[in-house]
Amino acid sequence: MSSENILIQAGLADKPRKSRWPARLDLLQGGTGLFLALFMWLHMFFVASILLGKDVFWSIAMFFEGYFIFGGKSYPWLVPCVVGFVALMLVAHALLAVRKFPINYRQWRTIRAHTSQMQHGDSTLWVWQVYTGFLMFFFASAHLYQMFFWPQDINPYLSADRFWSHGLWPFYLTLLLAVELHAGIGLYRLAVKWGWPNASRQTLLKVKWTLTGFFLVLGLVTLAAYMKIGYEHRAHVGERYTPDWAVEKKEGVHRGGEQ
Repeated sequence: MSSENILIQAGLADKPRKSRWPARLDLLQGGTGLFLALFMWLHMFFVASILLGKDVFWSIAMFFEGYFIFGGKSYPWLVPCVVGFVALMLVAHALLAVRKFPINYRQWRTIRAHTSQMQHGDSTLWVWQVYTGFLMFFFASAHLYQMFFWPQDINPYLSADRFWSHGLWPFYLTLLLAVELHAGIGLYRLAVKWGWPNASRQTLLKVKWTLTGFFLVLGLVTLAAYMKIGYEHRAHVGERYTPDWAVEKKEGVHRGGEQ
């Protein structure tokens, strides 16, 4: 007997069926969140390449501009293509997540009261996810805006100048804390919700805090490195960094062209 006939005989054919859209939206929210979390971890490694030297950071930045693909010519407009896609994912994720946020003070007060009374760890993590998500929507958007319109400023000296001479280190520190806490909590809740990997919550929490601690320490050390470079470069704000070998290569090309 078909499922439709069963519903008819049970007298349920005329009753409204539950919509599948909440589940679909949850899936989209989880998918965009997973993409953004993994992207931010990769981005953290890229930013932290400054710890290996200014030449390494410059080379990675130029790679994304096609420098090593197009024979020594860089095209900064390639970076906004990636940034624009990430921004779309961020907006989509925010719109999908905000539907679960408390919409007024009474709802927020109720959630706070229940969380404090129950002392439920996962509920507390969700509240912190709301806090950090709210911060990220503004701070991450501002960061993406800067990268979208001024991709050519992704440079060891210019980036360090923003930290020290432009006084933006509190902005980047806040963004670091919000991103790493939000991403770690989000991945943990995804793992619990979908049951992958097959591990206990205690194990998943240990993995979550280990990863969060690692990326926070990496981020703080990286921030300190940019502050140091910015301090040492404070007398030459706006000057671009170019490795000696790249300067020599460029000069060699010019001399060859003149001949």
